[in-house]
Amino acid sequence: MSYLIAAPEIMATATAQLANINSTLEEAHRFAVSSILAMAPSAADEVSVGIAQLFAGQARDYQAAAVRAAAFHEQFLRTLAAGANAYASAEASGVEQLVQGLINAPTRFLLGRPLIGDGVSGAPGTGQAGEAGGILWGNGGNGGSGGPGQAGGRGGDAGLFGHGGAGGAGGAGLPGAAGVFGLQGDVDGAGVRADRHSEWGDADGDGGR
Repeated sequence: MSYLIAAPEIMATATAQLANINSTLEEAHRFAVSSILAMAPSAADEVSVGIAQLFAGQARDYQAAAVRAAAFHEQFLRTLAAGANAYASAEASGVEQLVQGLINAPTRFLLGRPLIGDGVSGAPGTGQAGEAGGILWGNGGNGGSGGPGQAGGRGGDAGLFGHGGAGGAGGAGLPGAAGVFGLQGDVDGAGVRADRHSEWGDADGDGGR
């Protein structure tokens, strides 16, 4: 596994230095193009005029190439600056989470809730209750939704300053159990037709033979 180490401060410094280089290059491009375009034919003959036109065409091509190079350089600067900002934000977020975890560890261990910050929401489909918010400030976590036939989890309590978490949605209902059938009924409640023949009659009630 390879690891990448980035220093946002060095990247920001490099971006500023490259921006200065870009400004210097733009000045050099403008001076070169204007000098060549302003070149006049040394004489009125066809050869001198043709050479002047050749240099003018080269200057225009150089100007177009310089514009494309400047656009690429500008895009590179924006990408480098965005990368430096992203690394700096990730670094700050990681430090904040680490510090908050250290602050909340004692109260989580003793009281089962953080000292500051929002509580953790319950997992979906479990009916798990949301964690209470921080004792000083923080919103309660939302309750997890319930599984089939299960109630949703309770929302977590708020801290001294904050809002309580929302309760989780209940799961889909399950069908009720069938009633116990009697001697003359089946599961659906219909009567059971006699099918036994007595000594003097059959099941349909005809007289004995």
